[in-house]
Order: sequence, then structure tokens, then C-alpha cells
Amino acid sequence: MRMMVAGGGTGGHVFPGIALAEEVVTRHPANDVVFVGTARGLEASVVPAAGFPIELIEVKGLKGKGLLGALLNLLLLPRAFLQSWRILRRWRPDVVVGVGGYASGPVVLTAWAMRIPTAVQEQNAIAGLTNRLLGRVVKAAFTAFPEAARHFAARKVYQLGNPIRRRLMENYMRPESAHGVPRLLVFGGSQGAHALNMRVIEALPHLADLRERIQITHQTGARDREYVEKGYRACGFTPDVREFIDDMSAAYAGCDLVVCRAGATTLAELTVCKKPSILVPFPAAADNHQVKNARSLVDAGAAVMIEERDLTGEVLAREIRDILDAPERRERMARAAGRLGSPQAAKEIADVCMELVRRRWGSPFGQAREPGQKPARPPDLAS
Repeated sequence: MRMMVAGGGTGGHVFPGIALAEEVVTRHPANDVVFVGTARGLEASVVPAAGFPIELIEVKGLKGKGLLGALLNLLLLPRAFLQSWRILRRWRPDVVVGVGGYASGPVVLTAWAMRIPTAVQEQNAIAGLTNRLLGRVVKAAFTAFPEAARHFAARKVYQLGNPIRRRLMENYMRPESAHGVPRLLVFGGSQGAHALNMRVIEALPHLADLRERIQITHQTGARDREYVEKGYRACGFTPDVREFIDDMSAAYAGCDLVVCRAGATTLAELTVCKKPSILVPFPAAADNHQVKNARSLVDAGAAVMIEERDLTGEVLAREIRDILDAPERRERMARAAGRLGSPQAAKEIADVCMELVRRRWGSPFGQAREPGQKPARPPDLAS
């Protein structure tokens, strides 16, 4: 089977696509996956680093660009559709999955017009504009939150959770790491979060009495690293401040509490890794979807949410102290998070995709790759 994953822009779109690709290529040596995105999106660097090929198209978003910006970006669409058609003709995928972001629109629509099976994967509680539009033509809509189902026809919805990368799946089977002091992990996404970074520094004086009894690892992004590191030293903390954390699996495994944003991929990781959290939703997220995402964990007892407008150093310090000082509460939150986890999401989404391929091409291995060649068949069925 050859899968094409289209879309990206942010890690929240890209990383679930990579997780699905990892599942597909490990199933059979003949399986492969190619990505399509834009040169400006995170996918342009992250996908090749993960070992997958990527094709680029020229397209920009329409939402929130103003009338003139939207009109100018609309003029790019004919070229984007032509580029998508050429890419699809060259790669001949058996199924195309859109993971959100404006790059997925032209690719998925062109694949649909070419009678290639299509699907979308919606990570958030409120479906993005591109996925809502594509939902009208695709064969399947994979959702992670029940709230997202209302944007798609019921017959198309598969609520299977968000796929997470294979390295992070190690946490699902990993026992709790033993350490002497409570450990706090702070991060705001791959680029950091300035407002969250500043509130943490403001919280440190209110946690000064714990500086010998707490260990904090803080991913800041490039812009704030030096300032944040100085803030820790000024309050007497030994800083473990990093621009970027390469091994998030180890970071999750080694912490007792996480302070972070409420992106869908982050929440999927928190639940599979069974970590209690303090969530600070990004206030500018489209349709305020991070608040909706966070609420699902809060309602389950797995997290505390503080909206950014209410976030102060003192408030954050109080929540950190209350949770770290209560091991029983942390344990309850961890169990609640684990109940929400979907460690089999990538596998189950791949299963549905293989069924779409079988219905269209007569074999889960997909279409013939050479003129006159019959579609491949599983080894136990081959003649």
C-alpha cells in the first residue's frame, strides 16, 4: 500500500501524520508513505528528518487573512491544484489522508476527483476549516474528540484518537522512573510559548522554598532561553532550560507534572504517557479549540486548566504546589489521563485505510504499479 499524507503547517498536524506513516511502513516491506506540504510549514524539515519523502506545493491559507489577503491567496489555488495533480500522477497513491492545514485541501480534493480513496484526520475538538470542507467528499473522518464528530456525516466518523510517534509509545509500557524529588516539565510546543515562559519565571519566587525539593525541566524555544535561564538562577534554582527537547519520551517518563499548552498532539501524548498536567490553552487558536481540547481532560480529572487571561505567576505557583504536594492527587490524575489515552490510534486508523484501499483496488496492497500488472495480494493469498 502506498499512502499519501497531505497537510501540515504546525506540529499538531505533522506529528500525527508521521505517527500514522510509521505504523504503515512497519506493516509490510512493500508499504510506503509520501507527504505533501509547503516549504513554509514545519513538515518541510520534520518529515525528511523522520525518513519520509515530501513533495511541496505553493498554497496559502484563506482564514484570517483579510479580504485582500484572501483574494491574493485564492489566486494560488489553480497552480496548487495543478501541482497536486502532477504529484498524484507521479506517485499514484492508493489512499490519501489529509491531516489538516491548508496544504491538504488541493491534494485531497484532487485525489477525490481522480477516484483515489481519501480520508481526513482531525486532531482537535473543533474541526479546522479545511477538514470541515473536505469532510463532504472523503470516505472517512478520523476524530480524537467526540465534539469533532458533529462536523462530519455520522457514517464517515471513526473516533479512534490521535496517533502518536513510535518513540513516545515507549512510555505506554515503561514503568514509572524512580527519582528522589518531584519533577516538573514545562514546554509550550516546538517553538516555545513566550507568555507561558514569562509566567513560569514570575511563579518561581512563590516556589522559592521548594528549590531544593523540586527539579524543573523547561523548554523555552530559541527566543526566550537566555532570559528564562537567568530567571531561574536569580531565584536560586538550578536551571535545566533547553531551547528544544529532542527526546520527549524521556522527558515525559522522567516527570511527575507537566505545564503546557493544550494542542491536540500534546494531549494525546499526555494521556498515553499518563501524566497529570496544568494546561494553559493558546488563546489565539482557531475557534478557541485548545480550550475545548483541555476541557476534556479537566472533566475527566486528569488536568487543571488556567486560561491565559487568568494566568499569573502566583496562580501558577499555587497550582504547581498543590499538585506536587499531593502524591495521591497526582496518582488519581495520572490514572484519569491513562483512561483517555489511545495507544492504538495509529494502528486502528491504518486498518481503516487498508480497508478503503481494498474496496477500491481489490487488495489491501493497492493498485498495480506497472502497466498490465495486477494489484498485489497478501502472501498467503497469492497464487
